[in-house]
Amino acid sequence: LAAQSLFAENHLMSISISTRPVLAAQSAANVQPPANGANAIEAKDLKVFYGNFLAVRDINLNIKRRKITALIGPSGCGKSTVLRAFNRMNDLVPTARTEGEILFHGKNIYEPKVDAVEVRRRIGMVFQKPNPFPKSIYDNIAWGARINGYKGNMDQLVEESLRGAALWDEVKDKLKQSGYSLSGGQQQRLCIARTIAVKPDIILMDEPCSALDPIATLRIEDLMRELAQQYTIIIVTHNMQQAARVADFTAFFMVDETRTGYMVEYGVTNHLFTTPTDRRTEDYITGRFG
Repeated sequence: LAAQSLFAENHLMSISISTRPVLAAQSAANVQPPANGANAIEAKDLKVFYGNFLAVRDINLNIKRRKITALIGPSGCGKSTVLRAFNRMNDLVPTARTEGEILFHGKNIYEPKVDAVEVRRRIGMVFQKPNPFPKSIYDNIAWGARINGYKGNMDQLVEESLRGAALWDEVKDKLKQSGYSLSGGQQQRLCIARTIAVKPDIILMDEPCSALDPIATLRIEDLMRELAQQYTIIIVTHNMQQAARVADFTAFFMVDETRTGYMVEYGVTNHLFTTPTDRRTEDYITGRFG
């Protein structure tokens, strides 16, 4: 699965962004938040296969608009697979197959006529390892806007995006330098700026701080709280303290005896960490297994 995920991440770099519009057993232990206009995106009976292998099953998850939702659980439980299902990144893995629905603005993004590339523009992704383009800091931000036919003030868009990622003051005097010249934490914030430059509705983050030092991690966490005022954020993390610090809602995933991932419990983060409704959740967050 790690190799398949790397395949998908590497192939993202070659995707041209389209301007076509989007066409408008063990189950969770608690009741989902209500399905209404407060939800940014919803998974219904989601299953993802890699070939004949069922990677995740029976995922029902309503993601609240302009909130941060964390997906936690042991390695191999399907957190990243579910995250990538929200913007059809799993489609880039040749053996992947998805069943069920992901509803975005009331439309199933897996319907045949839906443009998957446009879905990825509306639902952006920030990966575990910073992956700036081999371009200048300026062009890292401007590239996506250009190929989307942006006709506004590019300098203003670049500045706004870098300010939105809390990076402007650190790079404003070296915009023509390579994105590779930045530190790891700065590169990750550059990738976040690149994502918000194309004005997505949702930002997916796959362990965005795992390769960063504690100071850079705290800056990313502070940035997530700021971004949540405008964007819906879904984050996969192995750091339970991070989930407790930044997430409004948390979903806990487990893996069954066939190595298939499933969701155990989903709810308000404070409640899930202090008074979980399922014993398996309590055992995980208290370190009895991992």
